Amino acid sequence: MYSSLETYFPDITKKQLAQFDKLVYLFKEWNTKINLISRKDTDHLYEKHILHSLSIAKHFNFGIGTNIIDIGTGGGFPGIPLAIMFPDANFDLVDSIGKKIVAVKNISQELGLTNVRAIKARAETLPAKYDFVISRAVTAFPAFVNISSKLFRKNQNNTNSGIIYLKGGDFHDEIANFAKIKVYNISEIFKTEFFETKKIIFLPINFNGNTY
Repeated sequence: MYSSLETYFPDITKKQLAQFDKLVYLFKEWNTKINLISRKDTDHLYEKHILHSLSIAKHFNFGIGTNIIDIGTGGGFPGIPLAIMFPDANFDLVDSIGKKIVAVKNISQELGLTNVRAIKARAETLPAKYDFVISRAVTAFPAFVNISSKLFRKNQNNTNSGIIYLKGGDFHDEIANFAKIKVYNISEIFKTEFFETKKIIFLPINFNGNTY
């Protein structure tokens, strides 16, 4: 795993590599207690969950003080891997299922991630204070935009703010009505079969919290 991460992310530190190594151990341990992901998926944790999450880091750079919310974080993806990669950004990992949040909170603490908060809540009840909303295909994209657009802080200075959504399959109809949406092919970064249909959808949000 180390050599692969160092290949994709040449600036990764030894501390971050150690955190990713520990994340694999902690996550597998918690997954025996709580069904965070399919048990058969644990053997593919690195590719299907950690590396998938880190595809965002190949296209976006979360600077100092950037506020990010991960909606429907489940077992902490994509939030925890991104929090490791961007220790100066702030991550709120949100899920409505309490036992998953207990696991995410414990894993984050064990990894020494002081930039992560695990929150049991429905995202639409949270205050508008974020620069980016991230998630892994928790619902159809238009419905997700409807929830997410209410979470952006007003009059923000970050002109690159927006929704970052990991999704696979055919979703052309879901994004057809969004004029300035961007779609990135993850297969151009990570060249394995799993990523052939995986995409990153980015929808910019303007300073009033409206979509383009």
